[in-house]
Amino acid sequence: MGKTIAEKIFSSHSGQDVAAGDLVVARVDFVMSQDGTSPLAIRSFNEMGGREVFDRRRAAMVIDHCSPSANEGTSNLHKMMRDFAKAKGITLYDVGEGTCHQLIPERGHVVPGDLVIGADSHTCTYGALNAFSTGVGSTDLACALMTGSLWFKVPETIRVIFKGKLPPGVFSKDLALYLAKVVTADGATYAAIEYSGDVISELSIEARFTISNLAVEIGAKAGIMPYDEKTAAWVASHAGRPGTPVFPDPDARYLDTIELPVDDLVPQVALPHQVDNVVPVQDASGTDIQEAVIGTCTNGRLEDLRIAAGILKGRRVHPDVTLVVAPASRRVMLDAMEDGTLKTLIEAGAAVVTPGCGPCVGTHNGVPADGQNVISTANRNFKGRMGNNKANIYLASPATVAASAVTGRITDPREFLL
Repeated sequence: MGKTIAEKIFSSHSGQDVAAGDLVVARVDFVMSQDGTSPLAIRSFNEMGGREVFDRRRAAMVIDHCSPSANEGTSNLHKMMRDFAKAKGITLYDVGEGTCHQLIPERGHVVPGDLVIGADSHTCTYGALNAFSTGVGSTDLACALMTGSLWFKVPETIRVIFKGKLPPGVFSKDLALYLAKVVTADGATYAAIEYSGDVISELSIEARFTISNLAVEIGAKAGIMPYDEKTAAWVASHAGRPGTPVFPDPDARYLDTIELPVDDLVPQVALPHQVDNVVPVQDASGTDIQEAVIGTCTNGRLEDLRIAAGILKGRRVHPDVTLVVAPASRRVMLDAMEDGTLKTLIEAGAAVVTPGCGPCVGTHNGVPADGQNVISTANRNFKGRMGNNKANIYLASPATVAASAVTGRITDPREFLL
C-alpha cells in the first residue's frame, strides 16, 4: 500500500515504516512558540529539569500576539522570553519583527519534507512549503525543546482537489472559506489535508500560505501543499537548504477525496460567529460595518496588501469605518513602503499598526465596541476573538475587506475589479 505525504514524513522522522493510526516518537526539525504560549513552555521546561535546548539553531520564540506590550504583566512575560532566549542561545523575534507564521518560513526555518511544531494552532501554515507542520500545547513544546523529539499519532489524510480556474475577484481566502463551508469546522478533525489541482498550481506561495493557515479551522492537524517549481524557487530565495520534497504515492490510501469545482465560485464571507458559517458575498452584502482589518498571519503578506491597495488607490475609507492594516512582518512592511503600496493604503485612510498579529487576538490594537460589525482577513470570528464578545466579526478576502471599507458595508469586490 502506498503512502500519503504525512505517512512519508513521519516514516522518515521516526525511522520506521509507519501508517495512519500508528503512534510514533519522531524527531522535529524546528520548534516555535509565541508570547501567548512561550511563558508556560518556559515554566514547563524548567519544572522538568531542562538545561539546554536540543539544538539552538532549531528553535525560536516570537513576540507577536501583544506587540508592543499593552500592560506591565505582558511586559514581564516578554522579559521572561528575552531572558530565556538569551540564556539558551535560541532565536528571538522581538517586537516589530512580525507574526510567527510569516517569520518562520520567511527566515528560512522551514523547507520541504520538514516536521515542524509550534505552540500555536495556526502552525499548519507552513504546510504550504510541502512540510508537515502542526500546533501543539506548551508542555509538549517544552519536551521537544529538551529532547528534539515528540510523540505523534500519524493522521489519516483527506485529499482536496480544487478543479477549474479561479474567476476574477476570487482569491485563495475565498477557496479556504468555501472549503470550511463544505467540510465544516470539525469535518477533518485530526486529519492531514493534501491540497492539489490546477487551481493550486496557479496560486503563488503567498496565496497557498493562506489556505494552509485555515486548515485547522476545519479541524485538521496539517494542510500540505504539493511541491513544484514555485515551491523550489520560494525556498531557494528564503532558506539555506533545499529540503526533501515529498510526493504521495499513486496508490496512497485516503480517508476521503473531496473535489471542488471553482469556475463559478464567487467571493465568500464567513458570518459570525463560526468560520464555517460561510455564504456567497451577495448574501451578506449591505451589512453595515464599523471596522475593517487587513493583515495578520492569514492575509498580511505583500500580495494581500497589494490586492487591497489596488481597490483603495484613489479612494477613501468610508468616514464611518476604521481600517486597520497589520503587515505580517517587518520585511513585508518595508517592501510595501518601497513599492508604494503602504503609501496608497495610508492615503486612503488606513491606520497601519506594528507588524504582528494586530487586532486579531484582541489584546490591544483595534478592539471593537459593543454591537460593532468588523470585516477582517483574519482566520477566526468566534465571540470575543477581537477582545469584545459583544461585537460581530465577518471574515473575507483582502479584496472584499478593502471594498467594504470604501463603501461602509459588506461589498462584492468585483464591483471595483471588473
